[in-house]
Amino acid sequence: MEDEDEEARALLPGGSDEAGRETRAAPAASGALQALCDPSRLAHRLVVLLLMCFLGFGSYFCYDNPAALQIQVKRDMQVNTTKFMLLYAWYSWPNVVLCFFGGFLIDRVFGIRWGTIIFSCFVCVGQVVFALGGIFNAFWLMELGRFVFGIGGESLAVAQNTYAVSWFKGKELNLVFGLQLSMARIGSTVNMNLMGWLYSKVEASLGSAGHTTLGVTLMIGGITCILSLVCALALAYLDQRAERILHKEQGKTGEVIKLTDVKDFSLPLWLIFIICVCYYVAIFPFIGLGKVFFTEKFGFSSQAASAINSIVYVISAPMSPIFGLLVDKTGKNLIWVLCAVVTTLASHIMLAFTLWNPWIAMCLLGLSYSLLACALWPMVAFVVPEHQLGTAYGFMQSIQNLGLAVISIIAGMILDTRGYLFLEVFFIACVSLSLLSVVLLYMVNRAQGGNLNYSAKKREEMKLSHEE
Repeated sequence: MEDEDEEARALLPGGSDEAGRETRAAPAASGALQALCDPSRLAHRLVVLLLMCFLGFGSYFCYDNPAALQIQVKRDMQVNTTKFMLLYAWYSWPNVVLCFFGGFLIDRVFGIRWGTIIFSCFVCVGQVVFALGGIFNAFWLMELGRFVFGIGGESLAVAQNTYAVSWFKGKELNLVFGLQLSMARIGSTVNMNLMGWLYSKVEASLGSAGHTTLGVTLMIGGITCILSLVCALALAYLDQRAERILHKEQGKTGEVIKLTDVKDFSLPLWLIFIICVCYYVAIFPFIGLGKVFFTEKFGFSSQAASAINSIVYVISAPMSPIFGLLVDKTGKNLIWVLCAVVTTLASHIMLAFTLWNPWIAMCLLGLSYSLLACALWPMVAFVVPEHQLGTAYGFMQSIQNLGLAVISIIAGMILDTRGYLFLEVFFIACVSLSLLSVVLLYMVNRAQGGNLNYSAKKREEMKLSHEE
């Protein structure tokens, strides 16, 4: 106990005289080392930020393993597209419920440190079971693995954000969220471009393709999940140490979930939910099935198809923080959402009905996807009282996952029976419904004198007048 107190005194400003004399006598390298070890210093927080970013890397890398290996999974496991898309549906099913209870488990049951470690373990175990399903040629085992993986994946993102608020609240928090999102997109991009190449290397090593090659490839990909678990353990240690030295409280998600609040949700909030679901179901299931689409329609090689399929994530990595800053500075959230939805609609129309170079449409899709995330999600805070925010965001994520689970299955069925053109028409219909909801939201918001489309300057003036 005395050793712990001594460490705290040595690291805090104005520590013990003995510590001060040692510091003055030490070379510059010692000062840099002390800054890295002191949780009140920027250098230490940057180390923590690095661990936070890599915490979600494995989860996002492995989430789209099926998309990167779509051809191989369908061939080696002898499944049609409908069964293939169940790998995404099973990921989403547990999160229909966990969006409400993930924050509760972190705050009240496990705590942020144990919660992060436990959810990281779910991600690791899920990926291992998924890979074993390939090795033993058991598709049901692959489905079980994706279900377990889903239990950990979304809740790990909640834990990641909780750590960010705990360490950076009032200090570069928006930038931190942007960097975390960028690292997530980098994980998805690396997966899209690496897994096909890795499969070919394993195939060359084993001498033939097949379910064993698929399983071994997925198992090697699971190493990234172990990296995430190591980051979770390191973060738990550093957070506990900072709590002891700085006497700071353990991070809380800030989510207060009361399902009874749902009955009080306003029409604008329900329209935001519809926009969210109808938009995202035309993005993630499309990427999940995109590789074969670009191979069949445009004659791309497997590697080129993977590259273009990942361009949405490539663009999202740098543009999400930039668009976040743009929306913060200008306001006008509804106009930005409208621009994003219209651009996405144009992208799907181009992909469906033209033979134009698909890089154009996919780059537009990447830009609009990044813009919508920055403009849509903050709007919830403008139409919901603060005490209902946790419930509103939980419900929004819940119905988003429900939509993704259902639409993933429907998309697979359409592709098996009707082909890619009908599937693209289906996605166009979904985005059109999202566009209709944006227009309706604009009209309702204007009639109610709402602030969803205020400029940043107008919002600041309204805030000041309320404070007075």
